[in-house]
Amino acid sequence: MIQIKRCGYNITHENGFTVDRPDGSGDFLFVLFRSKMEVELQGKPVITEQNSYILYGRNSKQYYKVIEQPMVHDWFHFDSDEMDELCGQLGLPLDTIITAHDPFYISRKVNELQTEHIHNGPYKREIMDATVRCLLMKLSEMRTRIDSNHHISKHYDQFINLRNVIYNSPSVSYSIDELATSMNMSRSHFQQLYKEIFGVSVMNDIIRNRLEFALHLLENSVHDIKTIAELCGYDNEVHFMRQFKKSVHLTPTQYRRKYRSPAN
Repeated sequence: MIQIKRCGYNITHENGFTVDRPDGSGDFLFVLFRSKMEVELQGKPVITEQNSYILYGRNSKQYYKVIEQPMVHDWFHFDSDEMDELCGQLGLPLDTIITAHDPFYISRKVNELQTEHIHNGPYKREIMDATVRCLLMKLSEMRTRIDSNHHISKHYDQFINLRNVIYNSPSVSYSIDELATSMNMSRSHFQQLYKEIFGVSVMNDIIRNRLEFALHLLENSVHDIKTIAELCGYDNEVHFMRQFKKSVHLTPTQYRRKYRSPAN
């Protein structure tokens, strides 16, 4: 079983930060660099682009520092006797900088790990084990599918930038035609590439992002349901509640009562 020791989601160091562990950390370390970094590999400095990741082996030297402030990264330390075999099966090299083809997906998984790590549920270890395996399999699948497929890779950066805009503005109502036009593509070609790259249709991705934002607001704000619906891009409160219940299997009010932070 894969055991999570500690993790950090959206960790930010405004003035930069340097990690220097000559003998490693004694466990495996996954880091998603969301800032441009200098990483030492095999005794040589390597400059990474934003949204790159590395999977350090148990005793691998770990040295990295920020180039552009602030430093933002997601990470988790973990251990398992089967990691070398698992990485071999998935074709994921250790101690190698790899482009993060879907940094939003990776960040969400690290966020899930951090949330589960805090909650101490009865199946905590099993859920975290499954989450890491899911992440590693997804990373393997994305490397194989995107790196070897030119018609996807040549548009990849455009789609990542577009998805970043969508994810950062859940209150905006997007139409497929508008999004396709912004990419200078036909509606059908745009939809096809979006699903090939991200594994989900554009509308389902928009809905999922809205509902994830709704979960956050229900847990951490005092907004009423109508306001939350508007902040999540819904003109119709009833439509929001129907989509929410279909996805979460609870009404927004039921979810808030069950999961809202006691501090609120």
